[in-house]
Amino acid sequence: MSTPAARAAQLTKSYGAGDTRVVALDSVDIEIEQGRFTAIMGPSGSGKSTLMHCLAGLDNVSSGRIWIGDTEITSLNDRQLTRLRRDQVGFVFQAFNLLPTLTAEENITLPADIAGRKVDEAWLKTVISTLGLGDRLRHRPSELSGGQQQRVAVARALASRPQIIFADEPTGNLDSRSGAEVLGFLRGSVDELGQTVVMVTHDPVAASYADLVVFLGDGRVVDRLKDPTADAVLERMRRFDGLRAD
Repeated sequence: MSTPAARAAQLTKSYGAGDTRVVALDSVDIEIEQGRFTAIMGPSGSGKSTLMHCLAGLDNVSSGRIWIGDTEITSLNDRQLTRLRRDQVGFVFQAFNLLPTLTAEENITLPADIAGRKVDEAWLKTVISTLGLGDRLRHRPSELSGGQQQRVAVARALASRPQIIFADEPTGNLDSRSGAEVLGFLRGSVDELGQTVVMVTHDPVAASYADLVVFLGDGRVVDRLKDPTADAVLERMRRFDGLRAD
């Protein structure tokens, strides 16, 4: 059995103290399979973005342990954690976070350039081809559509061949057509390139691109759904809404 791409044991994240203490994550246990597309869903305030940020090493935890591959990231110092995020983790956010003065190609290779590492040219060509960016490499972000900009952001995340990619509402700023395009490319990166993707989303259609949906409620994992359809995800979320109403 292969090592999970990421996992957490008894992960707790709280803010404040005493009467003002808010528990965002409450003793969460989760494993992210390698080479799979996992979506994390839940209502506003359920802890889904906090979970992703903790798993990715972007946020400290109050207690519990987190691993990326075989490395326990909760025991790393800031310098070690920065190096691990740079070398093993890719990020795609709702805001494209592209530098306006750089071309698409320069944005894609920027993390490697900053780290002083050479990009694997064969891999980069595969990524660019998979994402359909071959004729856009010399364009600056202002010359690209929203969907194209997000594809550049996905390519940037893939370029260093990370162990895992975290995507936080990656289609939130896109129209439905561009969103479907980007989700298709994330799905393709799993199926064709063997990538591992973890995506936070509130959209049942986006979640239907995943292999597994993990549902959070009040900071806890409350359900899982394999091979989801948009209708099945929507029905599951309605059920949770009904339970909260009761």
